[in-house]
Amino acid sequence: MSKHDHPHHHDHGHAHGGHSHSHLPANFGRAFAIGIGLNAAYVGAEAFSGIEANSLALLADAGHNLGDVLGLLAAWGASLLSRRRPGGRYTYGLRGSTILAALGNAVVLLVVTGGIAWEAIRRLASPEEAAGLTIIIVAAIGVLINGVTAFLFMAGRKDDLNIKATFFHMASDALVALGVVIAGALILWTGWHWLDPAISLVISLVIVVGTWSLLRDSVNLALDAVPEGIDRDAVARYLASLPGITAVHDLHIWGMSTTETALTAHLVRPDASPADVFLQRACHELDERFGIVHATIQLETREDACRLAPDEVV
Repeated sequence: MSKHDHPHHHDHGHAHGGHSHSHLPANFGRAFAIGIGLNAAYVGAEAFSGIEANSLALLADAGHNLGDVLGLLAAWGASLLSRRRPGGRYTYGLRGSTILAALGNAVVLLVVTGGIAWEAIRRLASPEEAAGLTIIIVAAIGVLINGVTAFLFMAGRKDDLNIKATFFHMASDALVALGVVIAGALILWTGWHWLDPAISLVISLVIVVGTWSLLRDSVNLALDAVPEGIDRDAVARYLASLPGITAVHDLHIWGMSTTETALTAHLVRPDASPADVFLQRACHELDERFGIVHATIQLETREDACRLAPDEVV
């Protein structure tokens, strides 16, 4: 017998409780606009300075910062797409684009860091003369611009993985630029040209360590894993404790976006009386206790009537 052949109720209620459903607060829209403007201007200035100073390092960093601008645009675009209403083939809307943007941001950051580390290893083997004072000045401006951009996203990094990805990206770039400033100053002072690639390797290691958790979290969300901070067993125990419930199966919890969590579950409730109040209360408490905003609950009168009853069946 299929799961549609027995009495059941569905509830798609969104009990808001104390949780915000705004995908991107207005201040983060402004943060993206300011960050993109600052970084785009810096890319132009850095490329011009690199040509004037005949500095390959500045030109390479300008290309890296151009990647940052594209990353900011992708993250902003994903946040805007996540507001689109559901319809057609996209029955959840485009909320999942925020997960893809966070994953892409993490991958780009690791790839770029790998490129920097590879170039650093090559330069350790054959140190090249640094361009001097111009690099220090331009890199110092880069510290300021990337630092300011990262600060704009600091407040939202705990609530939204997409914002966290952007914050880490800009903060790591500020760290790279600071490393360039320090290396430039030490090279001018000591004449040790191997310091430039050595500091680049240290910075690369710091970025990889900081980005790893971001990559892991975004991959988990892309694979529909239970989001960080939600205890699946605690949710199962709560549902099993509801009045009249004798069994819980086919429980799924996943992230619809980097800020919204969904749940589906089948609850066995032998008492087939009307369940509107029961479902409304369950959805409200799932939101209040666990931050699960989109709950779909199917009620059944017998556990053996559902082909999805064993937990290993999906």
